[in-house]
Order: sequence, then C-alpha cells, then structure tokens
Amino acid sequence: MSSGWRWIVGTLLTATFLTWTAFAGIPALGQSEVSTQALPRVEYLGNLTLAPDHGRPGTVVTATGTGLPANAGMELVWTSVKGQWVVKGRHNEEFHGRRFEPVDRQLRRVTTDGGGRFQTTFVAPEDFGFNHDVLLMQEGVIRNQAGFGIDMQVSMSPTSGPPGTPIRVVARGIGWQNMENSWMLLYDNRFTGWISAVTTRGRADFRLPATGRPGKHIIQIVHGSFTFPYMNMQQSPRPDRPTFTFEFMVTDGAPIMPPTAPSQGLAGRLGTVPPGSGPGIWTDIASGPVGTPFRILGRGLPPGQTVEFTWSSTVGNRVSGDGWADSSDALSKAVVDDAGALSLRVKVPDDLGGPHAITARISSKTVAETAFILTPSAVALETSSGPAGTTIKVHLKGVGWTETANIYHVVYDNAYIGYACGFNTQGDVQIFLKATGEPGWHFIDLYPGIYKGKDVPGVQNFRIPQLSYAADHPGERLPAFRFAFLVTK
Repeated sequence: MSSGWRWIVGTLLTATFLTWTAFAGIPALGQSEVSTQALPRVEYLGNLTLAPDHGRPGTVVTATGTGLPANAGMELVWTSVKGQWVVKGRHNEEFHGRRFEPVDRQLRRVTTDGGGRFQTTFVAPEDFGFNHDVLLMQEGVIRNQAGFGIDMQVSMSPTSGPPGTPIRVVARGIGWQNMENSWMLLYDNRFTGWISAVTTRGRADFRLPATGRPGKHIIQIVHGSFTFPYMNMQQSPRPDRPTFTFEFMVTDGAPIMPPTAPSQGLAGRLGTVPPGSGPGIWTDIASGPVGTPFRILGRGLPPGQTVEFTWSSTVGNRVSGDGWADSSDALSKAVVDDAGALSLRVKVPDDLGGPHAITARISSKTVAETAFILTPSAVALETSSGPAGTTIKVHLKGVGWTETANIYHVVYDNAYIGYACGFNTQGDVQIFLKATGEPGWHFIDLYPGIYKGKDVPGVQNFRIPQLSYAADHPGERLPAFRFAFLVTK
C-alpha cells in the first residue's frame, strides 16, 4: 500500500469515525480531563466520605473531608477511563480487543477550614457504570480517596404496539471492566444479541422489532462475558450485577413494516479534493453500495493522454489455508482534456465491502490514487409471504472481509439462529431460510458483529449479534438490515 493510498484511506475512515461518534452522542474529553499515564504520589491524610456512595448520573453527592491540613487548597478528582476498540494490520483487518486509558476530571476545588475540615457537593457525571474513585488531591499528591458507584439503568419504550413496532432500549452505566462490560438481551427466553459500550462511556441505544402473537412478551437484559447470558447471577462472584426485566404488549393491528431494502444502507459520503496543486484524482462521492454511480475527477494531468483506472480488492478467505492476496482489476478509461482535467462516470463494482484503491495509470505508470469505501446493502426479498416451510432468500451485497466486517448474524423473531460470511464470495451473501411460526408477520434481522480476533482475557463476544453496532462497532461503520415475512395459513 503506497503512502498516498494510506493517507486517503485514513482520511476517509477518520471522517467516518467522527460522524459515527457524533451520531452516538459520545461526549468529547473536556479541557479538565487529562490522561493519567504517570501515577501520582500517595500520602494519605485524614478521611474522605461520600453520601450517597452510589446513584445514577445526576445524583447530587456530598463530599466531606476531616483530619486534613488546616486552610489548605485541594481538588476533588473523578477517575474514569476512555475506551477504544483496537484493530491492527495493513488494512486494519485484525481485531485486537479493547483498550481503556485512565482519564481524570476535576470536580471541585475545596479549601479546608481551620480544623482541617471541608464539605462540598458535586453531581455524579454520565460515565461508565460501577465503581469510580474520587480522589482528594493536594499539589499533585493523593491525600485520600473514596468510591462512588454509578448505578446501571435500562429503559424501554414504547411498552405496547403491533408487530414490527421498533422497541427502543437505552442502557446507561454499562461498566468497562470484564465482569461489567458485556450485556445480553433475551426476548421471551430466546437469545437475541449482545450490548457493548466501549467507546460510548457506558451508554447503549438501539432498537429491535416487536415480534410474536398478540399478548405479553418479556425482554430481559442480563450480563454475560462468555458469549451468552450468565443465568445464576445471584450465585456469582459478583452478585451486584443487576438483571433488568420489561414487559411488551403486542397488540392487534397492521404491522409496522421495515424500510425498503435499498434504503437501509448507509448514506453516501462526499469525496474530498486532494491537497496541493499537482496531479490528483478524487471521487465526487467517497462511499456507497454496489452499483452506485459516481464520477472520478482529475486535475494536473498531461493533456490529451489516455488514463487507465484500476480498482483494487482482496481475494481469498480465512478457512481454506490459502489465505488472501491483493488484486487489481481494470475499471475504465478517460482522455485528459486540454486543461489537464478529466471527469469519468463509473459504477461501484460488485465486490467486498471496505476501502478500495482507485489508481490512475498512463502508459502503465501510476500518476495518482484515490479511494472509495464500498458499504453493505440489501436486496429486497424475492418472496415475502407463504405458508410455513417456504424458502426465504436473504441477499446482501458488499459485505466486508476484515475480522470486524465479514460476518452478519441472522435473528428470526428476535432469536439468534446463525451467521453468514462474505469474504469467500467477494461480498455476495445469500442465506436461505425456512419460514416458521404461526400465521402472521415474522421479522428477520441481520446484525454486524465480530467474527474472530484477540480480546482481553475473560471476554468472548465473537460470532454473536452486536445490537449496539450503530454507535460502538469496532473498525468499520456498518448497517443492520431488517425484513418482514408473512406466514400464511
């Protein structure tokens, strides 16, 4: 990969990440938050208490210090972490888990009285759940500390509606440590998927469809580090981890249908003109699904010369033992005009999802490069109704090849039934299901997830649906897809 191609891909992925985090509502680090890589000196004095010692974000906490130096200025500091997914490799194709770096936030400056005492209040911030140390610091030295626990909370809305109603689940205070950071959703005692909050400071916000016959349905949020929910939490080493239970009433009436298949992909992103004034090419849009028309634009090129464009890709798989390799195919040609510019209309090839280099060559010599990010898309169901046993063909295009993009997980009526991969077939995924269940509407969801990789010890979140994909998926920004099928009598 050339340095120019790396710069282009990095620019596109950075723009994608910034938009992604803005969508997720992730708070940026404030000026009072700093990395705490170097540990401060500890010299304990006196006592520090917090009342209450746990609560939801927004809780007013009273901090009381006693037995401290008289008339001394000090700071109350809230300790936390900043989470990050780790991907590595030449194409960021390898998943290497999650990393959390310490950060501090100053809450209050205080001054002790003549008796070495102070009392003040602060508001518990929105943050990862469970325990946080509140430090009492004097000129960079820790004088004392106390713990405050952010109570995890989950809400669900609405609580009733016809089949297909989008049920919004919002979780706050998900923890970051291994026994606090992986939560599972069950729908009527069927495993649906997992919930993460690595980059969102403990917050997850997602939707799932109401499914099943009219009547009461039970949704539960349960912790589980090892792929599936841990069912006897009260007997675990950490029985303080809560289980959340909600009731949803499916009502009679017309179903709420998913959007059309083509509209469920990601919105395209505008291209960027390369810096400088020398030879360069770019695209009018920088991302889109298979078949999207776009233009390749050029400047500073030799007038009258024919430019040949190639499209790069990756060919192979992870399971045959043969590995994979970079490939390049002819895309199109164009003649440079008298001003050294060109404009060429092409369509996104049928290929793997992810970034693809577009290279301009004159007489087999590379003169410029740009990149295009191919995003996954869905094809409408060929058959959307029929009796139980009818074959349902689910067809996706542009599925990726990295460890974080090459897998989609199939959920039928909020029950996870299996996964499909797209690397070996260059992004083309065809899944054949059998319609099951009572007469009525049934819903099929396909969620991104993590195929394989290396994670921190004690966490196994591979090959299961990631319900919180929209704001917290590692690597690529990916869509989910939803379909409806009517089982007839």
